[in-house]
Amino acid sequence: PEWLKKRLEKCGIRSINNVVDITNYVLLEFGHPLHAFDADKIAGKRIRIATSDTTGLQNVSIYTLDRIERKVPEDTLLIWDSEKPIAIAGIMGGLNSEVDKNTTNIFLESAYFEPFSVRRTSKSLGLVSESSYRFERGTDIEFLINALNRAAFLIKEIAGGIIYELIDSYPVRCIPVPLEIRYEGINKFLGTQLSKEEMLEILKRLQIPAENRGDYFIVYPPSARRDIKNNSDVAEEIARLYGYDRIKSTIPRRFTPAAQSNKKLKIISQIRDCIRKQGFIEVINYSFMSLESLDIIGVPETDKRRNAISIKNPLSKEDSFLRTTLIPSLIENFKYNLDREIEDIRLFEISKVFEDTGKQLPLESLRLGGIYYREKKPSLWKEDTPGFFIVKGILESIFYEFRIKGYSFISSSEPFLLKGQASDINVNEEKVGYIGLLLPEIGERLNIKKPKLEIFLFEIDLDLLIKFIPDFITYVSIPRYPSVERDIAIVVNEDIPASDILNMLKTFPSDVIEEVSIFDHYKGANIPEGMKSLAFSIIYRSKERTLTDEEVEKVHSSLVEYILRKTGGELRK
Repeated sequence: PEWLKKRLEKCGIRSINNVVDITNYVLLEFGHPLHAFDADKIAGKRIRIATSDTTGLQNVSIYTLDRIERKVPEDTLLIWDSEKPIAIAGIMGGLNSEVDKNTTNIFLESAYFEPFSVRRTSKSLGLVSESSYRFERGTDIEFLINALNRAAFLIKEIAGGIIYELIDSYPVRCIPVPLEIRYEGINKFLGTQLSKEEMLEILKRLQIPAENRGDYFIVYPPSARRDIKNNSDVAEEIARLYGYDRIKSTIPRRFTPAAQSNKKLKIISQIRDCIRKQGFIEVINYSFMSLESLDIIGVPETDKRRNAISIKNPLSKEDSFLRTTLIPSLIENFKYNLDREIEDIRLFEISKVFEDTGKQLPLESLRLGGIYYREKKPSLWKEDTPGFFIVKGILESIFYEFRIKGYSFISSSEPFLLKGQASDINVNEEKVGYIGLLLPEIGERLNIKKPKLEIFLFEIDLDLLIKFIPDFITYVSIPRYPSVERDIAIVVNEDIPASDILNMLKTFPSDVIEEVSIFDHYKGANIPEGMKSLAFSIIYRSKERTLTDEEVEKVHSSLVEYILRKTGGELRK
């Protein structure tokens, strides 16, 4: 009829035929989807509901009402006759059982399907319908017969015919769980002063059955209100009908303790600030890598950084493992910037790395990684400071900032760093990281065409480093007596690390040596081939008196003699 067609059109649904239009009309009227099958097309005159994997059939497909053949996943819930699938449950009927102009017998279905099952199937097939939209959000399981009777009545009135019989398959009845609600609890939750009578009256107006039991009441959630599951849901229903604008604002009475300071987060934030002051820019990378990235930088198969955890469903081959080191990601960032003609590249990242230890959970550790590159330009008046010492100085500034004592730089054997310009960073003889110059051949593998390419890298285990940061800074009083500063410049074999000599000076047995530092490293004119000149500054001070020149000279001479004997070097003249 015309009235039915117009009402459907106003709701955005096109008219198909009288039977299908009636099922759509009932859908809009009651919010419950129905489906009409041509009964003469149902083989065996009976239907069943099953997933394709329980039927023993493989590669099941069905032509749906939109005339598209769809291959359905094995766990898809289908409606079958005795031979074939005739509908995708809760979503769309099959073309092989549609109602058309030749239909004389109708099988009308009114069913309830689990929202999760319908949503999963709808997403996997990429198929959304008016029915799936309703079933995904939940329908009233107790309203099936009402919707069915309404549709049958309209079909009889409009199309004529005889209603044959009703088949009701409801094996396990769905009984809502009663909720025990305390009046006092509702008022406390909402901040109201509602009486028992007011609460019960509100629920009555919402057609939510409730029984008064003295201090509390029992709520029986209607089958149409699957969202009412606990006390908070009942309180929400009462509040929205009572009126949110009528609920007065109150200050929380609960005492909230002060938040505890997280030492680790505070230190990490300070480290970020410290390294940013040195001109570094923070990068944030994905925590993924490929094993090929370890091959490029020459990490051997026996290295623990090869113990990577594979990702189950990686987006790409390059992101198929969790990172065991930050270095490959930083090299990628460097190359990206270098390709865009950036001449001064200083990048750092603070992130976790993951190592497969064979246990249920991986070993996670927080790392600080960095990369430093500055394009060399000729200088007419001053020789550039070597990049290694720049990066080393940056890390030492972090150690100084956090009062970390007992650190040293010892020759490193990291596979991707150039020997002689690579150091392990130790604190109290425990390795916490490394620093060094990237091997030139790695730059060639990355197709970086730059003459005299010098890329400096560092990586520090922050979880280990934080252990050596003191909880409290100890106050040191201002010295009462003056200090005496002496310098020493020695020529030694270039294979001897400066850090070894520095440690010798610091550990020399004397109670008047206050501080030792290196201030010059020289190779060139007047220095023999294979040798280098190192200059150190030594500060002498006594805690008990002012030192005389004779006392300082005596200790200094002994110190010089000790160092020359240990290193086999000579004083620079």
